[in-house]
Amino acid sequence: MTYQPRRIRFGGALDSLRWLLLSAPLFTLIGRLTPSTWPLVVLGLVSSLPVIRLPARPGWLLPAALAATATASAALWMLMPSNLASAAMFAAVFYAVRFLSGRQASAIVSIAVAVIGTVFALSQEHILGTLLNLALLTAVVLGAVHRRDRQARVEQTELALARAQAVAEERTVAAALAERARIARELHDVLAHSLSGLALNLQSARLMLLRDGASEESVGQVERAQRLANDGIAEARKAVAALRDDPVSLDRAIDDLLTGYRLDTSAPAKLAIQGSPREIGTAAGAAVLRAVQESLTNTRKHAPCAPVEVTLTYSRALVEVTVLDHQNGPVPKGTAGYGLRGMRERAELLGGSLSTGPGEDGWRVHLTVPA
Repeated sequence: MTYQPRRIRFGGALDSLRWLLLSAPLFTLIGRLTPSTWPLVVLGLVSSLPVIRLPARPGWLLPAALAATATASAALWMLMPSNLASAAMFAAVFYAVRFLSGRQASAIVSIAVAVIGTVFALSQEHILGTLLNLALLTAVVLGAVHRRDRQARVEQTELALARAQAVAEERTVAAALAERARIARELHDVLAHSLSGLALNLQSARLMLLRDGASEESVGQVERAQRLANDGIAEARKAVAALRDDPVSLDRAIDDLLTGYRLDTSAPAKLAIQGSPREIGTAAGAAVLRAVQESLTNTRKHAPCAPVEVTLTYSRALVEVTVLDHQNGPVPKGTAGYGLRGMRERAELLGGSLSTGPGEDGWRVHLTVPA
């Protein structure tokens, strides 16, 4: 049974008071109080102190205090037979059965039984007193067991109520998550069919206007509408991800970036994955996504409509990403701007590296981070 320090402190004080009140009428058996009986009175009062003054976590102190109280009161009872001394010993027995383990309580009860048997053997004329003490000892043990069982039932009831409340809360959370997942699915359908179709139609309209030599103002209006549609798609994706409340894989996040690039430029963009995909740290994943995002931004700025290839490689201790845009003609100066410079600093902080520069097929950005 779990030790409850607050209940023991207040309950112990009340139990000690009960024992003193119960033992008071027994003084009629030994006459009025005499100077020799005052030590026993003090012992009866002190017997409650080990329980009342226990710290929050007594550890071995409670069993030791109860054993000492039972032994001392038993010794005094054998030296100076008194019902008050027996009451102190019975108080220790009650505390032991009520709060200690079965083995510890059995040891203290054994002390009490041994003392009663010894007193009877040494003074067989006090048969009635011995029987009364045995009956009292039995009542003490039964009362302590009853209180212990009652406390156990109370704790079991409280635990059952707590578990039922936890189950109800889990069901409420599960229902809320299911509703959020349903809304996320509906938003995803709208995103896939309506907004994406709108963005593609606007892209087609822009190309048709350019082909037919429409005014710059008309083309600009369509381009602004296309940007608004793409921004709406991006915000809708964020809303769906928030509603789902589940982590998005790195390759899925990169693919979303490439989808946005395709909608913006009508240029091909593809993702290749090498190795076995796995979950990586938040910082490493953010560095990879930021590098891809910055690379696509630079491609839009310096090589619009250039095809893009992204290669994501998983190895045992590293994650690598390569962004290659197949731009034609010379690479504009200042391509590696402040964005990629910041990505290089972030990669170095993570123990990785970032390299940028022209290659045989275009501009190449390569990021390596531990993961």
